[in-house]
Amino acid sequence: MSWRKDLFVIKIHTSIRKELLRFFDLFVRGSFQISKTKIKGHHSMITQDQLRVIALEEHYWDYEVETHFKGRDSSRRNALMDRLHDLGELRLKEMDEAGIDVQVLSHGAPSLQRVDAESAVTLAKSANDRLAEACRANPERLFAFAALPTANPKAAADELERAVDHLSFRGAMIHGPTGADGWLDKKEYWPIFERAEALNVPIYLHPSWPHKNFLETYLSDYLEEYPALGGPAWGYTIETATHALRIILSGVFDKYPNAKMILGHLGESIPFSLWRINQALNRIENTGGASFREIFSKHFWITTSGNFSNPALLCCMMEIGIDRIMFSVDYPFVDNNEATSWIPTIPLCEEDISKLLHRNAETLLKL
Repeated sequence: MSWRKDLFVIKIHTSIRKELLRFFDLFVRGSFQISKTKIKGHHSMITQDQLRVIALEEHYWDYEVETHFKGRDSSRRNALMDRLHDLGELRLKEMDEAGIDVQVLSHGAPSLQRVDAESAVTLAKSANDRLAEACRANPERLFAFAALPTANPKAAADELERAVDHLSFRGAMIHGPTGADGWLDKKEYWPIFERAEALNVPIYLHPSWPHKNFLETYLSDYLEEYPALGGPAWGYTIETATHALRIILSGVFDKYPNAKMILGHLGESIPFSLWRINQALNRIENTGGASFREIFSKHFWITTSGNFSNPALLCCMMEIGIDRIMFSVDYPFVDNNEATSWIPTIPLCEEDISKLLHRNAETLLKL
């Protein structure tokens, strides 16, 4: 087929090229099938000793943090709330049913990024202590990212160090800007990057609800009928991708060259736009330093949380490589089974599947 030569003129990783050729060849012939090896209730292309499944954008809500927010009724109960509040039996049962071995837990949005400095410092310590207790109860199954009181950056850095050194946490998750415009690229927040680099742990940048001006200007006509537009359908992507761009352009990675960050949802669309962003910035604002692509590819990892698309995954692999991509669910906002039922359909070699499911996370988080 002539398209083979045209499609792969550029050099790409041998494994990616091989698997893409196989996938497209089978797709064209209409004969794409999945191997039928039965593992933990799922058909998989990999063997059982490779299967360890680690999911690392998996949320819970702490009662004390939840009740701090005005107007939030912590007594309300429904299936989602039950899952958010559970750090034991129900969570482990649903992990087992879906074939997930490990969850790395993090407080759900907005966590402590919408809390005043004094309250946030107190809440962070108590919430992280309670989360550590839950992890100690199931030390082979549950790990954690710290919640940080970013309204006080020095205290946030200190709490990160305490959580890593004394609670065995694997990094931290931060939910968008602190308050309305406390973006992490501002130098007042750089002590958090400094401490994370010193501790050799990543910061997971998670979405939060976008600024009201964005919602009013761009989405107000549709939010009532389609409220998810402001969140996971579109608003979260815009908010978090913009935040990541600001961080990359700020120079913080020049100051802290070994700092690490994670983005969920297959990189919040940045891998898809990476060539265009990089080309446009180099064309207009080239300062002779590291390019946008170089910074993103060195300092960022991404997860599959809430985005189980083979074409999107393959795009990310071609842009940043399989070694930077890790499996995640976004539990309980996304169902575990929806994520793990996707795994057998992923058209990758066994080595790359094992990197995606566990090896990359083990390396980055020292699990």
